[in-house]
Amino acid sequence: MAEIMQKKKPSFAYHFSLYRFLKHFSVLLSLSTIFSSVRAFDYADALSKSLLYFEAQRSGRLPYNQRVTWRDHSGLTDGLEQGVDLVGGYYDAGDHVKFGLPMAFTVTMLSWGVTEYGEEISYVGEMEHVFEAIKWGTDYFIKAHTSPNVLWAEVGDGDTDHYCWQRPEDMTTSRQAFKIDENNPGSDLAGETAAAMAAASIVFRKNNPHYSHLLLHHAQELFEFGEKYRGKYDNSVGEVKSYYASVSGYEDELLWAALWLYKATDNEEYLKYVINNANSFGGIGWAITEFSWDVKFAGLQIIASKLLQEEKHKEHSHMLEQYRSKAEHYICSCLNKNNGSSNVERTPGGLLYVRQWNNMQYVSTSAFLLSVYSDFLQKSNQKISCSEGIVDHEDLFNFAKSQVDYILGFNPRNMSYLVGFGPNYPKRVHHRGASIVSYRENKGFIGCTQGYDYWYNRDEPNPNILIGALVGGPDNQDNFEDDRANYVQTEACTYNTAPLVGIFAKLNFLNNPPLIASF
Repeated sequence: MAEIMQKKKPSFAYHFSLYRFLKHFSVLLSLSTIFSSVRAFDYADALSKSLLYFEAQRSGRLPYNQRVTWRDHSGLTDGLEQGVDLVGGYYDAGDHVKFGLPMAFTVTMLSWGVTEYGEEISYVGEMEHVFEAIKWGTDYFIKAHTSPNVLWAEVGDGDTDHYCWQRPEDMTTSRQAFKIDENNPGSDLAGETAAAMAAASIVFRKNNPHYSHLLLHHAQELFEFGEKYRGKYDNSVGEVKSYYASVSGYEDELLWAALWLYKATDNEEYLKYVINNANSFGGIGWAITEFSWDVKFAGLQIIASKLLQEEKHKEHSHMLEQYRSKAEHYICSCLNKNNGSSNVERTPGGLLYVRQWNNMQYVSTSAFLLSVYSDFLQKSNQKISCSEGIVDHEDLFNFAKSQVDYILGFNPRNMSYLVGFGPNYPKRVHHRGASIVSYRENKGFIGCTQGYDYWYNRDEPNPNILIGALVGGPDNQDNFEDDRANYVQTEACTYNTAPLVGIFAKLNFLNNPPLIASF
């Protein structure tokens, strides 16, 4: 098990500045009502553990301060056959393919968490680890964007990779790389990668301005590439169709990228793009009940709604209000406040249930969006009028918290679906590296079939704990089978955990505010 580095205790000056921050937004006044009669977990511990997961998913040459010590260097020749350096980045889940679209969404969500809850993350003492998690992804995107109109989309092949059960350090599967370019477009991939780099540029603006500027430059080029050469990336890179097909198309990613670029640059042209293409690209047409690596509309609509707070956006208020209408359809559907079938289903234990495979990804993103919109409603002193009733910021926040608490163990099985958190969590996660003896302990080569014969089919728990991984979770009746072969429920993904980072920080802060009386 990885060791967690000791965190520095926040200083008096920091406590005081944070207190003034809280007082300004009147958060302390509502703490007692928000947390009355509800269960509270150690959200700081959950946050710290969630960040360890990203270190377990690293590809490439691991740094000296790597805390997940059962991992070692891997994928050190990625891109070599194509004459490019594609070493680094993240493995998306329990295998060893580097898929660009979900990796970019992971980085976007980590960065969004910082832009919303940076103060709260700093309060826990985890900001440096969040910076590292984001930068590990963006460093790779810089490498993968080898020229203005070329972006490497994938390293490895899912079909051959899935025939093998090996540690990443032993990989013998194909490391062929695939790209999008002018003749093989991928506006969805270019758009999401642009969004990730634009969002990350905001994160690094103060502490690493040169790097921030570099990220913004790449983001702008990628957006221009995606806009000029339009097309779905899975039509150009057929290998992704069985794994990360772009079902929603590329229009949502182009709007999403433009909005993040507007937030990063304050350049009115990007906002006009979001406004002018709102109808034709589905931004104000699609009423969506999920937010994921594929479907960005709900996140786009919520960020666009928040622009209504600022006077300078008054001229676009008519269109922004339409974005807001769709955002609130999503919110109401999560709260079961829409009419009929347009609500998101729930399990008997109260968990949002979108679909069977890896349902927790939709739970974590919804909890984050509900939390962000709750903040917006509180600061603007507004409520939402759903077809089944009026809801306020506390309704949103309390439901978001209920979803997080379900994840952490407040559920019919009393199981934490965040690996390593609490006494009862999945022990047989569908993950190659975690399920095989650590390379640091035994450097003896383990081949494809050997891994299946001796490790995959074992009944024993994994020898390495994949701390901070959010697994796919229970079925629609709250049932869960902790079986390595049950990948629908026991496989974790980077984009499952990423949205939780910010909300863990917020929940911890509200549950453990600064000791103002000591002043």
